[in-house]
Amino acid sequence: FKYIHMKIIHQVHPEDFVKYTTEQIRAKFLLDNLVEPGAINFVYTHYDRMVVGAATPTTDAIQLGTYDALKSENFLDRRELGIVNIGATGSVTVEGHTHTLNKIDCLYVGMGNREVIFHPSTDPSNPSKFILFSCPAHATYTTQLMQSKDATPAEMGSPETANHRTINKYIHADGLRSCQLVLGVTNFKPGSIWNTMPAHLHDRRMEAYFYFDLPATQRVIHFMGEPHETRHMFLNNEEGIISPSWSIHSGVATASYSFIWAMAGENMSFADMDFVNIQLLK
Repeated sequence: FKYIHMKIIHQVHPEDFVKYTTEQIRAKFLLDNLVEPGAINFVYTHYDRMVVGAATPTTDAIQLGTYDALKSENFLDRRELGIVNIGATGSVTVEGHTHTLNKIDCLYVGMGNREVIFHPSTDPSNPSKFILFSCPAHATYTTQLMQSKDATPAEMGSPETANHRTINKYIHADGLRSCQLVLGVTNFKPGSIWNTMPAHLHDRRMEAYFYFDLPATQRVIHFMGEPHETRHMFLNNEEGIISPSWSIHSGVATASYSFIWAMAGENMSFADMDFVNIQLLK
């Protein structure tokens, strides 16, 4: 299979961010070209050392290796990993035990596991797409699968404001246990297209979004920046974005979509959000 190097993204100060062009913003925050048939791709971010990637096996299995950027013998020597399948049913083997992931199922893999193998679906033209989120860990928690039906739902928004959505929590304090990784998937009710509005901040942790199930001809408009100095970016289907702790993270699309959200930082409290009055956004 094709094994790609790990791209590295460094942190940006908000005072520098406001001077960036669209091209510079995309270079510093956009997570693109991750989903590639037959390959595994990663981006190492210096935001709480979060690593975001995708493994897309088609005909052959793909084994998780290590990278020079990690400076470790194995990928998970000092890391934990959250996996969400957004494609056809596939499986992941961890230390000889195989877990079957249907679409939107989540597998947590604890620190210290050396063997992680991503297996293809039964149809190479309709592959499994394993979206990966990894952050540093200090203890080992049990490798565990959670099906989408077992995720903890939280209803937010309303039809009147076009942001009625279900936030499905997988890896969190009352779900799949982890050291610091928090992860879930947001789905929308019919007619709603706004995510994370009203916007919020959480200064104690960063966040990454990965947008999917968006028609190929449509776009997501993602908003970021400090509340009084916002910028926007257009994203395609199966692209992600990094959100620093000082930035809002909110978006709207031209059609129906879903997205994975993952966080790492100082705490794991899902309710740790500093909401921003919509009328104060600029």
